[in-house]
Amino acid sequence: MGKHEKINSYRVLVIDDEENIRNLLSETLRLASFHPATAASGLEGISLIRKQSFDLVLLDINMPIIDGFKVLEKIRELKPNLPVIMLSARSEKTDVISGLREGADDYIAKPFSIEEVITRIEAVLRRTNPGTTKPLLRVGPISLNRETYEVRFNEDLVDLSKTEFRLLQYLMERPGIVIEKDALLDAIWGYDFAAITTVVDTYISYLRKKLHRDGFKGIRTIRGVGFQLKDQ
Repeated sequence: MGKHEKINSYRVLVIDDEENIRNLLSETLRLASFHPATAASGLEGISLIRKQSFDLVLLDINMPIIDGFKVLEKIRELKPNLPVIMLSARSEKTDVISGLREGADDYIAKPFSIEEVITRIEAVLRRTNPGTTKPLLRVGPISLNRETYEVRFNEDLVDLSKTEFRLLQYLMERPGIVIEKDALLDAIWGYDFAAITTVVDTYISYLRKKLHRDGFKGIRTIRGVGFQLKDQ
């Protein structure tokens, strides 16, 4: 992670029989400062939950031998309060309802965006772990205090508008992750249409003018996709 200081120590277990999905989610979680573990089957996942402590489980529904619903049922027997987010290529409402009735905390349909997964994980953890969010974020030379609304570049105080602060906070909570323009537009401004995505570029430009200095150029444009905050 270089200079980046990890902002949490949550352990997340990914249970999915598709290796590419496990690898993608594991790497994404690591970039977002979580501690991931993986299981290739429901049985392996149940075994890990018996032996280890986790803060949240990402659980695929469509697995051979023992599907996600049965795994969820077993998790509720073993760890009644362990948060579980269901993953599935199925989009039928009956699957969503079944998962939630069995005790799932949320449901994400495949294909999903990485941004959506991280956002939903954070939301579930906030609900199930109230008061555990640390106020200070650090990425490279930038620090942001969520309680005092102060931003510093090394030791220098940086004056940001309310919108600039929220945009920077959103980026700093997801270091290293490429965030799509539409996701930023919806999260910060509440817009969900592409016609005004130029507002994102405008505010990214404002942040760069204030934070790109002393050789630091961490707010990067990923052409055709969105933006990424790196620690250098």
